[in-house]
Amino acid sequence: MTTPSSNADIQLLLQSMANDIRQQLGGKQPLLVGIHTGGAWIAKELANVLGTDFFDAPIGTLNIAYYRDDFTRIGMHPQVTPSDLPFSVDDRHLLLVDDVLHTGRTIRAALNEIFDYGRPASVTLAALIERTGRELPIQADIIGQSINLNDNQHIKLTNDNGLGLQLELNEISE
Repeated sequence: MTTPSSNADIQLLLQSMANDIRQQLGGKQPLLVGIHTGGAWIAKELANVLGTDFFDAPIGTLNIAYYRDDFTRIGMHPQVTPSDLPFSVDDRHLLLVDDVLHTGRTIRAALNEIFDYGRPASVTLAALIERTGRELPIQADIIGQSINLNDNQHIKLTNDNGLGLQLELNEISE
């Protein structure tokens, strides 16, 4: 399967994800939470596809920068913005959205932050892209597309003129 790159490709993935969300979470009135920044972009698009009657609260965003366990490797981003959860998570079903599920460390950090806000009834994870390279036993419940990448390849969501995906190559030093 080829890697989606255009906005049209992504819209097809979002429609498929929305169908899965309706099947898995229909009737539960979940709260929608996007991980800053790509997950928040995907959450907004999913909210548009699903319609305003599916979610009964505004979209929440998580900035998990302070919860990362790999500062020494990736460094701290200079512009850390606070999370925004404009609702109580206690006893609610959450739909946690990220753009690319790779190592699982971002999701672990997001779960840590969510539980600092309260105890949800459940958390369902949706990822636009699930790629190889997991380091933690975390998997998405709803996936737009699964892809296999080499260690020197990365995929990045962009939002210049609509959503797009870029495949990037990193030099491996030996």
